[in-house]
Amino acid sequence: MTKQERIMSSLTNLFNKIEAHYRPQMEAEFTDISLSEIEAIEYIANNAQPNVTRLADHLYMTRGAASKITKKLLDKGYIARYQLPDNKKEIYFQLTSKGKSINARHEALHQKFAENDQVIFDELTDEAVSNILEFLNKYNKHLDSSIRKNIEK
Repeated sequence: MTKQERIMSSLTNLFNKIEAHYRPQMEAEFTDISLSEIEAIEYIANNAQPNVTRLADHLYMTRGAASKITKKLLDKGYIARYQLPDNKKEIYFQLTSKGKSINARHEALHQKFAENDQVIFDELTDEAVSNILEFLNKYNKHLDSSIRKNIEK
């Protein structure tokens, strides 16, 4: 097995295990909302002037799919639309009090998950963290470049 195959296999295995371990807890906490909708709420909560295009880019989905998610969130009362006074064309989103409640519960779960996993991160040396982050940054830049090239085609 090559270096690349070993690393990619380990990453895939890691993310599959994270998903298998935490998804049931997320689904038990949020019975009336999908995980995609929760991720959209998180994005809207943490970004200035979120719109469908930015949301789609962040979630790596089409604008049509992001529009469907925002429609569901609007219908459920988790988000509201707004426009800027000087730009009546663009529609942005903000959380309602119901959306803020969902986001707070989501953040609390992530905090619980982080506390559960902290023991592993406490064992890492500064050098190991630096090496991991350096690899992840390089790989992310590589993927960003590839994504941009595919979009430009």
